[in-house]
Amino acid sequence: MLTADYEAVGHHGGARGVVMYRHLSRYSPFFILLALTGLIFLLSNIHTLELQNSIPNAYVQKGPSYHNHNFCSHLGLEPSPEEALEERYLLNSIAWPQLPARPGPPHLHLHRTSDPVHSLFVILSAKGGREWYVGDQLEVLVQMHDFRGRPKRYGGDFLLARLHSPELGAGVAGRVVDHLNGFYSALFPLLWEGVAQVEVTMVHSSEAVAVLQRLREQRPDRVFFKSLFRSGFLSETTMCNMCLLPNPQQQPLCNYTDLHTGEPWYCFKPKMLSCDTRINHAKGGYLKEIITNKEALLFQSDVNIKVVINASGPDRINVLPKKIVKPELETSSVKPEPVKYMPSGYYYQGSWRVLGGTPARQFNNASSITQCLMDKVVHMYGDSTVRQWFEYLNASAPEIKEFNLHSPKKVGPYMAVDSKHNILLKYRCHGPPIRFSAVRASDLRYVANELDGLPGGPNTVVLLSIWSHFSTFPVEVYIRRMRHIRRALVRLLDRGPGTLVVIRTANLQAQNQEVSLYNSDWFALQLDRVLRPMFMGLGVVFVDAWEMTLAHHLPHHIHPPPAIIKNMMDLILSHVCPAHDEKVLVEGWESGERRMLESLLA
Repeated sequence: MLTADYEAVGHHGGARGVVMYRHLSRYSPFFILLALTGLIFLLSNIHTLELQNSIPNAYVQKGPSYHNHNFCSHLGLEPSPEEALEERYLLNSIAWPQLPARPGPPHLHLHRTSDPVHSLFVILSAKGGREWYVGDQLEVLVQMHDFRGRPKRYGGDFLLARLHSPELGAGVAGRVVDHLNGFYSALFPLLWEGVAQVEVTMVHSSEAVAVLQRLREQRPDRVFFKSLFRSGFLSETTMCNMCLLPNPQQQPLCNYTDLHTGEPWYCFKPKMLSCDTRINHAKGGYLKEIITNKEALLFQSDVNIKVVINASGPDRINVLPKKIVKPELETSSVKPEPVKYMPSGYYYQGSWRVLGGTPARQFNNASSITQCLMDKVVHMYGDSTVRQWFEYLNASAPEIKEFNLHSPKKVGPYMAVDSKHNILLKYRCHGPPIRFSAVRASDLRYVANELDGLPGGPNTVVLLSIWSHFSTFPVEVYIRRMRHIRRALVRLLDRGPGTLVVIRTANLQAQNQEVSLYNSDWFALQLDRVLRPMFMGLGVVFVDAWEMTLAHHLPHHIHPPPAIIKNMMDLILSHVCPAHDEKVLVEGWESGERRMLESLLA
């Protein structure tokens, strides 16, 4: 346009055209600088444009469209015949009762689903009508009803049960048995004397569990991830996941599959950068509107998510001291009923007491913790629930000083040192999927690979907690990850005999509709039931976080409160530095309780 004006003016008058040309020449550097500034701004902010174009907003309402992503579970190395057999066994062991087939179209009606308010439980009488004694087993019968008060005729509800005595600081988790006809039994060992109260909670109805099952198998994309790529002034952000379906633009993929374990991970390739320019990994967000409006009615706080079921009749019993059987009656046909269900432990006076194995001692001051950890190297791998242990030790022993690695807050890696007592603590998060804010790409490590780098030995302690970030994926994905870690642990224990390995199980957490669809306690329960048998027999120590959160009186939280964390650490430290004197092992236990436990474990 400027050229056209100039030519027109020059054609009509040469002198005037020369003057305008000189004015334009004077400002040409300004226009060039303005153009360069605009180009630099565009290049430096292109990642924002890419984010808008390639990654859906975490809060964009997206209608339900169910894609079959089952192939995600089969990515990675092909399992051996033995591993495939184990996988089938594990999947069969956690199979959940299916909803009965209904004639006609599969319409969902809330009034036909389980209603905790209309449901009830009753405490069954002791055999022979006698009183309750320490060492007996208490049985509770639960009957589920729908929202119209009609008895349910099929099972599949997700129930929790506990027996507790608030005034004694006592509690124990119950075992729930599904009879598949609307009735459930809850079993409790009677481990202390006094008044004990039964509490039964419906976490999800059977209909809600069916929705969760479908989401787990068909929508592993409901949590999405992203990575930032950068080179010079140019940066882009693209979507990442364990498996990515081709997008409409047919964007190529960057393959970050781990070379040692075969664990798959992919990102859409940036349009203007290479795959080796990845800077970090981060949670992108949660897809919304992944269930129908009718299905959403199954996930209502204070209606059908984690609601207590009331008792029909008394909800508590009085437990008497253990009955002493006279020698002359030992051959009689009248004998105490043997305990059929034995939990891993229970609370009494606020302290966790293990049933079988090494009893948990109390480490109530910094000096006892420091003395226990002297000359130890403690490696902690996993999610934020094991990071709590690092934070607890770092705060409880002032002589252990955290070394500033300039790591992102709440992400790590972290390291703490006590040079005087030769103590080293280290924490690192597990490899993807990990739903942290931003992890440097250089810090993304798979636990199996990290374990392979440890020499091991009697002064090495390994603490693992890996479960929460796998809740949105098919169980096969978790089995594969645990299989790789198990292999690495076997190699570690072979080259470093005496290495102490502690594995933390999943725990309960607060539930609402949003949490339930992505991190339900039901997902955690399924992973927990896979974890335990996979590591059984390896000589590892389990910290039963599931029972420790269920039996405790404090509200459930993804990060258990300090009182529970202390009990976990007391148990771990009791294994790190076990007492050699049997009298010390039971120090602090009342003699009556000790005799009771001995009789239970006999």
